[in-house]
Parts: sequence; structure tokens; C-alpha cells
Amino acid sequence: MDRIDNIHRLTRRLIIMTVVSILFVAVFFGISYRFNQRLMMTWVGFVCGIIGGFVSIQQRIKSVSDEELELLTKSWFQILLIPIFGGIFSLVLYCVFLAGILSGDLFPKFYMPKPPESGPSAQYMIELFTNTYPNAGQDLAKFLFWSFVAGFSERFVPQVISNVTSNAAGHKDPPDP
Repeated sequence: MDRIDNIHRLTRRLIIMTVVSILFVAVFFGISYRFNQRLMMTWVGFVCGIIGGFVSIQQRIKSVSDEELELLTKSWFQILLIPIFGGIFSLVLYCVFLAGILSGDLFPKFYMPKPPESGPSAQYMIELFTNTYPNAGQDLAKFLFWSFVAGFSERFVPQVISNVTSNAAGHKDPPDP
């Protein structure tokens, strides 16, 4: 099988997997919205990360070696691995945004419910996941963009993690009095 045939085969598989992923998540969104009247940002971010991963693979097809191309055309697992990592990275990035570790005009801001006076509970955790939303339409667009980037650039989130851990390791808490 020659390189062009492998590229075409891989492209078809990427299209199939992208459509299946979008349909699967759309059904899940529909069910959760129908019963809970909520659209969970975790799923939105995860899907954007998966799509970013698929687009990343498609962009790199022409530059991969013949051996790697053949591996990708023979294994559905290899095709799914990068997009799944992209989805996971988008969830990690979502946590980074919610924690305020990355903030500024380029990054989204979120509304989060306040914990009850008695302290966090299981009910509050459910409320946190179902009632946390971007503050405005512009924040939603930023969230979608950065979730896509997390999947597209597979080094972005690991670099964020590395920078945060390096900064945390250099930060010393003051000694107790």
C-alpha cells in the first residue's frame, strides 16, 4: 500500500471518528439537557479537546514517517489516543481556569456557586458541576478556544503543568510563628 492510499485511509478514519465522537456527545448533551435543563461545561470542553486532537492529527498526516503512517492506518486505538488525551487535557485546563491558576484577559472567567455556610457537601459538589458557567458569551468563546487548543497542541497543557509545578516548587511558605 503506498503513502497516498494510507493518507486517504487515515483521513477517512479521522472523519468517521470525529463524526461518531460529536454524535455520541450530542446525544449525551441532549439527554442531560432534557432531564436536567443543564449543559455541563466539562462535556463541552472535553468535546472541543477531542476535536482539537483530531484536527491536530489531520494537520500532521503529511509530515509523519511512513512507519508511523502505517501504524496509524492499522490501529483504531492509535487514532483515538491523541484525541482522548486532548479531551483529558481540556478538562485539566478547565480545572486550571476554575482555580484561577491562569487568569487574565485572554482566559475565560466563570460563575461558580458559593459553598454553603456549613461547608461543602455532596450536594454542593453536584451544584458546582452543574451550575458553573462562563460569565458571558465572550468567556464561553474563550473557553471553547482554549479547550480546542488543549487538544490541538498536545504539549500546551503539559507545559502549563510544568510551569505551575516549577513555580510552586520555588515558592516557599513562610515559617510558622
